[in-house]
Amino acid sequence: MALTNAQYDEIMREYQRRQNQAREGLAGREREVYGSIPELARLDACIAAESTAHARALLLEDGAGGAETAEDAGIYSLRARIDALSARKAQLIREAGYPGDYLKPEYCCPDCQDTGYIGQEKCHCFRQAIIDLLYAQSNLRESMKGEVFSTFSLEYYPDTMTDSVTGLTAADMARRAFNECRRFVRDFDKEADNLFLSGDTGLGKTFLSHCVANALLESTHSVVYFSAFRLFELLADASFGRVEESEAGEMDRYIYDCDLLIIDDLGTELTNSFVASELFLVLNERILRRKSTLISTNLSLAAIADLYSERVLSRITSNYRMLRLIGDDIRIQKRISARGAG
Repeated sequence: MALTNAQYDEIMREYQRRQNQAREGLAGREREVYGSIPELARLDACIAAESTAHARALLLEDGAGGAETAEDAGIYSLRARIDALSARKAQLIREAGYPGDYLKPEYCCPDCQDTGYIGQEKCHCFRQAIIDLLYAQSNLRESMKGEVFSTFSLEYYPDTMTDSVTGLTAADMARRAFNECRRFVRDFDKEADNLFLSGDTGLGKTFLSHCVANALLESTHSVVYFSAFRLFELLADASFGRVEESEAGEMDRYIYDCDLLIIDDLGTELTNSFVASELFLVLNERILRRKSTLISTNLSLAAIADLYSERVLSRITSNYRMLRLIGDDIRIQKRISARGAG
């Protein structure tokens, strides 16, 4: 998960491209505006002269110990003149039909002004750029292509099949899961919430997970998506020293600090005491940090307790919205339908 030097350089080249684009765009707009409003150049010269006088007056004020003197009044007057000139400049630009911010740089990320950093910390857009790069290199984005809420279909969930526990039909349960996933995305920034999708193989759990991931990525949230097998493999690499310490630390930040962590197919990994301990740690830590997690699994709740511990089950049942799907394997239904159509 940690960036190689080549990956870091690739991201920083993109930031440099964005900065150049912002500068070139601003320069073009300035040429356009100054060409159509000649008075702006004269106002700029006046502002520059007044600013120089302002700076000189401030230096004199510092030498005098900052006392309230006639010089102070002069400084306030200079400020007023500079403000008046700036206001006149803005007025001319508006009167010419340009937006008030037309001569400001247009950044892809106003927070860091396309530098990737706010102070010494990576900007949220940099963290997302890392995740986007990792997704692109893993081809996961391609596998999720088209798996969005608008393409989810209830036609594969029959009204004739009923759940013995809830009394709901397969269609009712699928509809509830679909609506809850959409609500989860809609209210994502309002509350820290978690989803637990369970059911047999081929019922659309991964599809719904991809719908959630795509929707949140589109709204610039950081989403990290792992199969359970890959997640615990990475955690084992970090725990047993199979990667550099800096790489392990960076991976931990992705797992624990991303806006949404998706663990797909929990239970398909080789389960042991290490996996059970790490799963509890990940779930518990993200709950404490109020970070959302989505789990999909074929396992029943009883199997969760048996494989991972009662502590893990308790965290899930106490902190997750439980969504279950029933029905027949959708992939098999599609194959049968395709043969029938042929």
